[in-house]
Amino acid sequence: MNSIPRNSAQLTDHCYITDKGLTDQRREQAISLRRTGHSRREIKEILGISGNSTLDRALRGVPPPAWTLRPRAKDAVRVRARTLREQGLDYEDIAAALGVSKSSVSLWVRDMPRPERLSPEQCRQRSAEGARLYWEAERPAREARRVAVRDAAAAEIGTLTAREIVIAGAIAYWCEGGKNKPHCRRDRVIFMNSDAAMITFFLRFLETVGVARERMVFRVQIHESGDVERAIRFWQEVTKAPADQFRRTSLKHHNPLTIRKNVGDTYHGCLRVEVRTSVDLYRKIEGWAQAAMAGPGGPVSHSRWGAEPG
Repeated sequence: MNSIPRNSAQLTDHCYITDKGLTDQRREQAISLRRTGHSRREIKEILGISGNSTLDRALRGVPPPAWTLRPRAKDAVRVRARTLREQGLDYEDIAAALGVSKSSVSLWVRDMPRPERLSPEQCRQRSAEGARLYWEAERPAREARRVAVRDAAAAEIGTLTAREIVIAGAIAYWCEGGKNKPHCRRDRVIFMNSDAAMITFFLRFLETVGVARERMVFRVQIHESGDVERAIRFWQEVTKAPADQFRRTSLKHHNPLTIRKNVGDTYHGCLRVEVRTSVDLYRKIEGWAQAAMAGPGGPVSHSRWGAEPG
């Protein structure tokens, strides 16, 4: 067997390889050199190849030697990428599934044959699988970012002063509480919400402005398809109020045509909080809310809850 020339000077003119063409003989020599463990640089020097594209064509389909596959941090990801390629996924789907760039995927799988053209149904299944894998990794990351932003914002608030509780409570009531209508003036404090934290804060607001717990009356409002007894126990625990302060539960008739999503163990209905003899309190809340919502240059008055901000 003839030995392979070690440099381009040993090649005859008609066998010299250029970027414009590649003889079958030299391609076989390039493949043989690659399989015996030579690097791409060594093959180019031996065969006199000046361009990478020519060598790429010569070595197409030939896997790199084992010594070039040095251990790296992403070796496991590379193996996963090749497995997904064998399953028929394209570069974009593999990159999305593994959270890497398409260029990295190309480096890992470009020596593998292209997958056969898939049917429309297979394409849909592959796309769905790629999306599932993407969100499997992305959803926890987004949740972690959400929690970080929320906790940082909560730390900015700190402990509320009595004045801040009054302002926040008045605004909360004006958003969620019962208000007078032009055709019906009642001046009664009635607040209803399904959020236990909001109910707890409103009770804190009432205590801050001097409303005794004995003046509060509670009523659970819930769909008749819900667990009424469990809802009553839940709101009694939230309010720490005795059972005799709870009025008869108000049931909402179930419409079978309505598809309700707020169901299950976490559904407790709404709690209606009413303050007895609350005409003056209602009017104060109205004034506090109007003052808090007034724009620059609006009414300013001295507050019993603390000094005005400087």
